[in-house]
Amino acid sequence: MTLSRPSPALLGNLGVLALLALAAAALLRLHLGEDWWLAAPRPDRGWGALAALALYAGACLALWWRVRPAREDSAAGDTPPVLVVWASQTGFAQQLAERSAQALRAAGHRTRLRALDQLDAPLLDGSQRALFIASTTGEGDPPDHALAFLARVMHSARALPHLRYAVLALGDSGYARYCAFGRQLDDWLRACQAQPLFDRVEVDNADPAALRHWQQLLGQFAGEGAAATDWSLPDYQPWRLHARQRLNPGSAGGPVFHLALQPPADGACNWQAGDIAEIGPRQSAAAVGAWMQAHRLPESTRLADGRALSELLARSHLPERFDGGDPAQLAQSLAPLPHREYSIASMPGEGSLQLMLRRQQHPDGSPGLASGWLCDHADIGASIDLRLRSNPNFHPPATTAPLLLIGNGTGIAGLRAHLRARIDAGARRNWLLFGERNAAHDFHFGDELEQWRHDGWITHLDTVFSRDGGAHRYVQDALAAHGARLRDWVAQGATILVCGSLQGMAPAVDAVIIDALGKDAHDALRIAGRYRRDVY
Repeated sequence: MTLSRPSPALLGNLGVLALLALAAAALLRLHLGEDWWLAAPRPDRGWGALAALALYAGACLALWWRVRPAREDSAAGDTPPVLVVWASQTGFAQQLAERSAQALRAAGHRTRLRALDQLDAPLLDGSQRALFIASTTGEGDPPDHALAFLARVMHSARALPHLRYAVLALGDSGYARYCAFGRQLDDWLRACQAQPLFDRVEVDNADPAALRHWQQLLGQFAGEGAAATDWSLPDYQPWRLHARQRLNPGSAGGPVFHLALQPPADGACNWQAGDIAEIGPRQSAAAVGAWMQAHRLPESTRLADGRALSELLARSHLPERFDGGDPAQLAQSLAPLPHREYSIASMPGEGSLQLMLRRQQHPDGSPGLASGWLCDHADIGASIDLRLRSNPNFHPPATTAPLLLIGNGTGIAGLRAHLRARIDAGARRNWLLFGERNAAHDFHFGDELEQWRHDGWITHLDTVFSRDGGAHRYVQDALAAHGARLRDWVAQGATILVCGSLQGMAPAVDAVIIDALGKDAHDALRIAGRYRRDVY
């Protein structure tokens, strides 16, 4: 990782120490004179003192100017700036907050950066969007400077239904109360009726994969430009694209593709249901060729180490300007493309890693970078940069208890892996609720799911298609209609897993569960790990 940039406070302290050393050296010269105590100062020493004072004032001004833009953007405009708050014991959470604020500004958002002890109730009440980066110290304690906020604001619940927020919790799983303060902050915000932008992200010992996941979610929230490059690059392996099929021809929605990938011959290919594939996208060959032609670079250009420049460009942002010169200097200046995350739809025993993704489209009609690469440009047999990321929060529960799976759209990918894992383990108490647009075009894995239901591997299969005019329009409506069954399954120890759209589906399902079970039971399920989500 490259997160070791000194904090402004450290730079300021070092600057003050340097100035004090200079002042001591200057004063030492006075002691060397014979009349230093009684004689009037010499004129040149007076000017030296003024110069030292001016140097100190200039250093203070430069330090203030350096940190001023990072602390708060102009508050002009109808929408309040995004509030970015950090609680840090060692400075790491502060660095991540500064990185997050910088990413937001790169995407055109105004920000306010605050330490948690600088956050008061009026500022919180006046904010509409907030990011909290919170570390845990000791045996589950908040950072020292955060204690004032706990005593001043968090001692009671507030009404914050207008606030949309996200929490990045930093901790060490070697301690019993892992990420305790981040979890406490998240629970308090939920109790205040604040709405999560996405589920809490927990980081164990600065895990680079978890931080990339936070950056990915941050990019989804902030929009194009927020995730220009990864803070830490995944250690990709070269997988091979084995098969690709469009699943929904004729659908009113965007094209959905099913992909199968094979691991490298010497690569490990073990994962669990719920894990994530991090894909390193590439520019299309046509885009790279057009860029090189426009900048008068032969497509056969190679670097001194033998690498083809076109291959490096394919994995990088194509520079808006290049005035010619040494290709080696161009190569050093390139920024790698950020990764994309996809739920894995299969289990290792099925012989391939399967993905299901919707091809995204820009306003001008061009495909999204990663989905365009995977769905349109990569040839069958092509090498795909891929890294497996463990996602413990969404790993399978015990097979002895019932499992309720809820999802919509491409969220069925992650749920399909869980069903396959349950079947492999012989667990039959499975209930699936799935929603999409039309049964004729959008019932992804429909034949397989119906066969599993017929064979007794799925106890209840409830499908809802919003444009077919059935009894229910969305999965949350079907879940509400089966409230008695929901309560019965939960009483029997069922775990609930939700996968799919964060906007619309996930909060609506959450509201149905609260209405059916009560707020206390809902919270108890979350705390016990029996209600988990993988939403985007």
